[in-house]
Amino acid sequence: MTGEAVLEAIDVVKELGSGAGKITALKGVSLALMPGELTLLMGPSGSGKTTLLSILGCIMTPTSGMIRVTGHDTEGLPAEKLAAIRREHIGFIFQSYNLFPTLSALENVRIALDVRGDKGFKAAARAEECLREVGLGHRLKNHPANLSGGEQQRVAVARAIATSPSVILADEPTAALDTENGQQVMALLSRIAKEQNRSVLVVTHDPRTLPFADRTVYIEDGQIVRETRRPEGLDAPEITDLSKRRKAHG
Repeated sequence: MTGEAVLEAIDVVKELGSGAGKITALKGVSLALMPGELTLLMGPSGSGKTTLLSILGCIMTPTSGMIRVTGHDTEGLPAEKLAAIRREHIGFIFQSYNLFPTLSALENVRIALDVRGDKGFKAAARAEECLREVGLGHRLKNHPANLSGGEQQRVAVARAIATSPSVILADEPTAALDTENGQQVMALLSRIAKEQNRSVLVVTHDPRTLPFADRTVYIEDGQIVRETRRPEGLDAPEITDLSKRRKAHG
């Protein structure tokens, strides 16, 4: 882990609803995400995990408190500036993959680059590079219907890293996967954090993800209650790449 925090929440409060139905989803949460580190955010349903993820991703704004992205305060920024921050600095991964069914794996990754205005041969080459990085160089032209769940999630990972974001926010990325595919995705996210010096935050209920975390943060009732760190010298598990395994048994 090197450098300063790339994404920070400072005393963040978030109120939802109004009148008698108003609830305080976050109650003064502070969290700093560091480059080169994979952080898990764990807690029961209704604890505020998804709300915090949305605020860190500049999708929602806090009622009070501050969000800093690469050292810059986002308070009071208009929607178009927040969208620009998301495009420039934040990659998202979702439980349901959010792939376009009519597009190939390569085209699904290129979308992230198209949104930034990166087009043509250079964008295609970058999309292919990212798919090869996640072990899907042999699936470039396949559509989501012809990919396994684990492969679809790895396309989503490739899309998230295509724009070289400072931080990757993943919402339950293993929830729809079996143990083998889930471990493959977590090993991939851990490797991206280390080798590319990115910050990765994974919101999860899945205890199978714990061995891959450098840090695990626990949230309950809108407050961070504790955190743990992997002991020094203990590395995340090494998982054999599934595509290589399939070829070996082919």
